[in-house]
Amino acid sequence: MIRKIGVVTGGGDCPGLNAVIRAVAKAATQRGWETVGIIGGYEGLLEPRQSLILDYQAISGLLTRGGTILGTANKGRFSAKTGHGETRQLPVELLEATREGMAALGIDALVSIGGDGSLSIALQMHEFGIPLVGVPKTIDNDLEGTVMTFGFDSAVGCATDALDRLHTTAESHRRVMVMEVMGRYAGWIALYAGVAGGADVVLIPEIPFDYETIVAKIMAREAMGKHFTLVVVAEGAREAGEDFVTAAGQEANREARLGGIGAAVTAELERRTGKEARNMVLGHLQRGGSPTPFDRALCSMFGAAAVDLIAAGDFGRMVGYQGRGVGSIPISEAVGRLKLVPLDGSLLRTAEALGICLGR
Repeated sequence: MIRKIGVVTGGGDCPGLNAVIRAVAKAATQRGWETVGIIGGYEGLLEPRQSLILDYQAISGLLTRGGTILGTANKGRFSAKTGHGETRQLPVELLEATREGMAALGIDALVSIGGDGSLSIALQMHEFGIPLVGVPKTIDNDLEGTVMTFGFDSAVGCATDALDRLHTTAESHRRVMVMEVMGRYAGWIALYAGVAGGADVVLIPEIPFDYETIVAKIMAREAMGKHFTLVVVAEGAREAGEDFVTAAGQEANREARLGGIGAAVTAELERRTGKEARNMVLGHLQRGGSPTPFDRALCSMFGAAAVDLIAAGDFGRMVGYQGRGVGSIPISEAVGRLKLVPLDGSLLRTAEALGICLGR
């Protein structure tokens, strides 16, 4: 019998985390349950345990507030992803300590909010016998089992607004403006923002690019009297035959930190075209701030659906938006595989129909 549930947020922060926390706590209250927030990711379940009672006072104002009042972590003892997405098995003693922590806090079931890394941890916990359900969170939109993850719409809105602003300065100075966006190994943010923001070139991980093709696009625009070009580069994009560009040395038990491809593309395009080029890395701006109205609604649906799964005893499942509503799938079917931009998808076809260069 459920009396108290826990909520944990893991991985990178993104708009909407607080909205999900609010929805879980409110939906649980309607069932007469108490909700406890775990502070600092899964580490908060270990000694010295850190938690917060999520009563109405604690969740007040969370619908529009960015970030997470519980804090989060994407490194440490609970890191499940290393290198370029390889999965690490957690030690049995760590899983046992997690179960003991839940028991000490009186938590009957856990809501794990996170992306591929956090939900990979959740899957290992579920297989160990810990009752939990998952909520998909990532601005990258790269999780299977859901048409859209929360935080994605907010990140695309941020990137599109930045493109709108870059358009005027690019045109004024007749420059090539290169904007690097997040997304890791998937090009969803770059492609959606590129189409919505009127980019001329969009480079995504799913399509290794060729510089000659991009240069030809820039020169064709010059011939038409368009003396500026907007280029959107996903952080996981790479030149054909080359490896991913990483921003720093690889830390133990952590995923590779992508970044720097924007600067490389900028320098090479300036060298090849002779045009002045500038690089702008949008970075963590995409992960901050208030969630969009769509994300707020999606977060509310996800949180309520997660509580429904717990009430039904359907543990080991992840809620997901399936186009016409919210359903659920086993967490095992959502993690360990990337949802990439389909090469025959409508958005990619739209981009090419509009004359956007994809570097191929």
